[in-house]
Amino acid sequence: MKQLTTNELRRLFLQFFESKNHDIEPSASLIPVNDDSLLWINSGVATLKKYFDGTEIPKNPRIVNSQKSIRTNDIENVGFTARHHTFFEMLGNFSIGNYFKKEAILYAWEFLTSEEWLNFDEEKLFVTIHPEDEESFKIWNEEIGLHPSKITRIEGNFWDIGEGPCGPNSEIFYDRGESYDFGEERNEMYPGGENERYLEIWNLVFSEFNHNSDHTYTPLPNKNIDTGMGLERLASVIQDVPTNFDTDVFIPIINKTEELSGRKYGENDIDDVAFKVISDHIRTVAFAIGDGALPSNEGRGYVLRRLIRRATRFGKELGIKKAFLSEIVPVVKEVMNDYYPEIQASEDFIKQVIHQEEERFLTTLDEGIKIYEEMRDNVKGTTKTLSGEDAFKLYDTFGFPIEMTVEYAAVDGITVDIDGFNAEMEKQRERARSSRKDNNSMNVQSETYTNIKDESIFTGYESVQSEGKLLYIIKDDQLVDTYDGNEPVEVIFDRTPFYAISGGQVADKGIIENDHALMEVVAVTKAPNGQNIHTVILKEGSINVHENYSLKVDKETRNFIIKNHTATHLLHQALKDVIGTHANQAGSLVEKERLRFDFTHIEGVKKEELKEIERIVNEKIYESLNVDISEMSIDDAKKKGAMALFGEKYGETVRVVDIDGYSIELCGGIHVVNTGQIGTFKILSESGIGAGIRRIEAVTSKYAVELLQREEQTIERIAESLKVKKQNVESKIAELEESEKALQKELKELKASLQKDALSDLSQNTVQIGDYTVIKTEITAGSVPELRDTMDMIKSSHQEAIIALATVIDDKVSLIVSVPKSLTKEIKAGDIMKGMAERVDGKGGGRPDQAQGGGTNVDNINDALQFVDEYIKNFV
Repeated sequence: MKQLTTNELRRLFLQFFESKNHDIEPSASLIPVNDDSLLWINSGVATLKKYFDGTEIPKNPRIVNSQKSIRTNDIENVGFTARHHTFFEMLGNFSIGNYFKKEAILYAWEFLTSEEWLNFDEEKLFVTIHPEDEESFKIWNEEIGLHPSKITRIEGNFWDIGEGPCGPNSEIFYDRGESYDFGEERNEMYPGGENERYLEIWNLVFSEFNHNSDHTYTPLPNKNIDTGMGLERLASVIQDVPTNFDTDVFIPIINKTEELSGRKYGENDIDDVAFKVISDHIRTVAFAIGDGALPSNEGRGYVLRRLIRRATRFGKELGIKKAFLSEIVPVVKEVMNDYYPEIQASEDFIKQVIHQEEERFLTTLDEGIKIYEEMRDNVKGTTKTLSGEDAFKLYDTFGFPIEMTVEYAAVDGITVDIDGFNAEMEKQRERARSSRKDNNSMNVQSETYTNIKDESIFTGYESVQSEGKLLYIIKDDQLVDTYDGNEPVEVIFDRTPFYAISGGQVADKGIIENDHALMEVVAVTKAPNGQNIHTVILKEGSINVHENYSLKVDKETRNFIIKNHTATHLLHQALKDVIGTHANQAGSLVEKERLRFDFTHIEGVKKEELKEIERIVNEKIYESLNVDISEMSIDDAKKKGAMALFGEKYGETVRVVDIDGYSIELCGGIHVVNTGQIGTFKILSESGIGAGIRRIEAVTSKYAVELLQREEQTIERIAESLKVKKQNVESKIAELEESEKALQKELKELKASLQKDALSDLSQNTVQIGDYTVIKTEITAGSVPELRDTMDMIKSSHQEAIIALATVIDDKVSLIVSVPKSLTKEIKAGDIMKGMAERVDGKGGGRPDQAQGGGTNVDNINDALQFVDEYIKNFV
């Protein structure tokens, strides 16, 4: 077996399949593009769906990649096992309707055993197959020469996700030797069993059936190959180390953590778990942030927040008391830079995000300990069991792992409702599942579109009108020669000026006609082989294939679309100029009336920043910069400094849009020839649309002018109602605001005076219960803040009293309770509030010294106040 670094191993795998005429597909972003079924890219095949389902035909049906991936379904296991990771690389070779089982198996065996490649000892390799897959058995047995004893039939070897493509799979295992022949699962000591000795290194999936909606299986028209091999797992075999964490992609990260903690890896199991967790999670977080994800309370952002908190918590167990994770990012960069330069490109930004999040959590962690202590005190005198809801709150809000809560509770002599906690966890998982669309991983290829290979030339860059021959009419996925119906139908021409929706730019609208037919174009999309598919509605006559037609784009609509498209390029660069180079495009929409631009940024863009961005864009418009568009190789484009856009795939030849050197982007869209044609640019809004993703909406040209005219008319109407000139509106409004503030202050003081008079004698509402003085009364308050102010006023003159107040606000009961801190060891405001709130059909709670709540049953206010006496009598 060859001794290789992980970087050398990745390179060798790609080179092997390149020598077998595979195209190397670059690793895609971890954030899925146009795929709501996935939270993260979680496999090598996930980015190739469009090829497997026939949406797009690849230039070469043979593909190989090393795809960075994230899986988060079992985060709790990371660090405690030898191979669980949240971030990993998946090596894979793929065939889309080209070679099948025989070639896939022969390629795998050659790469693993040939002296030129990995040179594995054949005696140490074993395989598994599906029990009914006789074809694979014969290939392994007769072509490869494996003895039947080394081929295990396992029922689970069938890749099936429900409806869609599926098929049997064959897994390859490596025998690590008798030294790994241990553990509780010794009865499963065989390839495919739960054991440490026989390690699965490669999975070959033979996609040959379609799983139909009636749960029958029929052969696919095109059979495909999809393989997956974990790079870190294979490296652990090549480098002869016991776990993935002992390979050369993790050890430098662990060494840096040793330096920061003063502890040593390999000295005890508890510390080793912490080292593994940190080394795994920092890779995940660094790559995810580099690809545009940011910490938040939902979706991908929640995953990042959880990983950062988990790593920070394990850092504390290693004795690291400060925020430290950002200091490990440079090591991740060095380890991974051979194939993934994106960490270096965004290093400073990644470090900033991680540091801010970790600092915030360290503060939150201290707050969480205080909350835990309050929860502990609340149950210590009663049930002595911390509820599942409370344990989940500590986990979800403050990042307390359940194990840590259980440990704290054991020291304090209380237990934790684990079943209740698990129920809350399942509710959260269900919320996460329901937040994503239930899409199948892949659809079945449409032979109709896949088989259309005639060239269709796009003429829309040069003209909005051209003559074209009708090549195909497609109705309900069937080719027809003629059509005269009323339903939408799809047509393909040999030439077309109609732009197909792509890169955020909407499709052109217009008409197609000849002397006996008229069609309205309502949509234009790309066919799998790249032709523009026009969805049309037949307005007059009938259409026939092989006839010539005149294709006319709606010139006015196109004119405004291209103004907005070029404006998005200017906006993109202006954002980088003002808020930072990390502001990368994360989506866009370019239509006639407006443009929408999504970009990565941690926080909202400030008003003064938006003004500066708007000023820069308009400055570039007023300078009338030439827009130069040219085609060149991807390497030349990179040398020129062209930006590649989010989610886009580029071939060897690319189209570069250069706005006089200010903005240079790879783009297939249509643009103005000079920025002066845009006219003017006006930002409508800036908002957040997801974790670390912001959105700017804007208008240009006549739509910007119309907006400014409407705003001017609004100012004129305001000036008229204020009876001042337009230029004096601002000062008049400021004058009115000051007047209102004075009136509000006067009103507040008057209310406070009246309330003070009303509460000057509380003797009728004060009772003595044993040694406790209790004040309870219903008051009049217009808001919850007023209720709190009244409580503060009473407390100031009755500092040793237990006070309970109730009021009705908007037909609902609001309650507040205060207990002197000297009494909170026995009497808890939160417990009093829970009982009061139940009397008015509501909920409540809070700290031992003060709590709030409310309910909907206004008629039971007196019952709620009476509960205070009943509760306190228990302590007399």
